[in-house]
Amino acid sequence: IDVTLRHSARARRLSLRVSRLDGRVTLTMPTRAPLREGIAFLETKESWLRKHLGAMRPAEVVAVGCTVPLRGQPVPVVVGEGRLARVTDGAIEVARGAPAAPQVRAILRKLARDELAAASDRYAVRLGRDYTRLTLRDTRSRWGSCTADGALMYSWRLIMAPPAVLDYVAAHEVAHLAEMHHQPAFWSIVADLCPAYATHRTWLRDHGDSLHRVIFPD
Repeated sequence: IDVTLRHSARARRLSLRVSRLDGRVTLTMPTRAPLREGIAFLETKESWLRKHLGAMRPAEVVAVGCTVPLRGQPVPVVVGEGRLARVTDGAIEVARGAPAAPQVRAILRKLARDELAAASDRYAVRLGRDYTRLTLRDTRSRWGSCTADGALMYSWRLIMAPPAVLDYVAAHEVAHLAEMHHQPAFWSIVADLCPAYATHRTWLRDHGDSLHRVIFPD
């Protein structure tokens, strides 16, 4: 097992972290802790590490023949007859002779923009607030954000989640147009816009890492 060693002046004890995205193992140690202490700690955690890493799902590299989650459902990637990639009733069709991954990523980004813009518009009207712009990124640390000047940002990977989850994230970020914090007043707005928000937050916590394990090689 490869382990990345990290010394931190703020660390008060040894801590071990396994990334849910790529399985990277990081051992954080206080600055003055001896290496032998870290190695001994790792040895006590070896069985736990192997069990945890063995249970992780492998990454899905996008190519013809694979499946990609779309709106919460696995959809096969196949070669179509046309010159442009498109989404059909049961598949994502890509153009013959060109790499599949960039085509699939472009389709997902377009669908994400359309659906996140529609949801943001709907919630902004209900809240009586306007946002200034909407951008998409491939972020790992957050699913969305809202700046003080009303700019909304979303991860385009939300299009791979169930529609209600995407809808919740839009409600969450639009609610920040009124309350730029996570105090009870903010959550009261979220609950009004999206009553079942807790269920969708739980889905992201439990399954969101699976959206990041879909790899789009250039």
